Amino acid sequence: MRPRLVVASANAGKVAEFRALLDDLPYDIRDLRDYPGLTLPPEGATSYAENARAKARAAARATGSVAVGDDSGLEVDALGGGPGVASARYGGPGLTDAQRVERLLVELGGAPSRTARFRCVLALAAPWGAEALVEGVVEGLLTETPRGTGGFGYDPVFLLPEQGRTFGELAAEEKDRVSHRARAALRARPILREWAGRTPRPEP
Repeated sequence: MRPRLVVASANAGKVAEFRALLDDLPYDIRDLRDYPGLTLPPEGATSYAENARAKARAAARATGSVAVGDDSGLEVDALGGGPGVASARYGGPGLTDAQRVERLLVELGGAPSRTARFRCVLALAAPWGAEALVEGVVEGLLTETPRGTGGFGYDPVFLLPEQGRTFGELAAEEKDRVSHRARAALRARPILREWAGRTPRPEP
């Protein structure tokens, strides 16, 4: 049996992307739905790394498996780098993705610069105590109105200049080649491959 790799995220969109990005590695990929008793620490730290590391450590400790924790954010230059680490909580609790996007566009208003970037930090944690951090960044521009129905979060307003399309307009396979999570996963892959040989196999 293959060792298990736990994606420590409650975000269904992120879980789907990581499953696609890591599917060919020698692991049986699991997520929180496979561990209903596993509760991740709430986000709220001042850095992506702290949030990602806390999730990965909690999942590795609870499952005895290698775990991947993610924290990602949208950094808008005209907003001083915000919402950044608070992207998922931007505007307060209970808002939908569409409401957060609408708030962002209102706050951005007629700003002369619409440059922004998506940043993803992945924390890897192994049950024997090994840890690693990797990062992926993609630069883009914010559109004035949402475009496309794909992806999640701020994807419909994040434009890739070289593509002329937003993340929301890309097919999932296209996004998985160019996104911040794809770039972080690319850096994580050799570490995860190395760890696969050391990870305990689950009981049959």
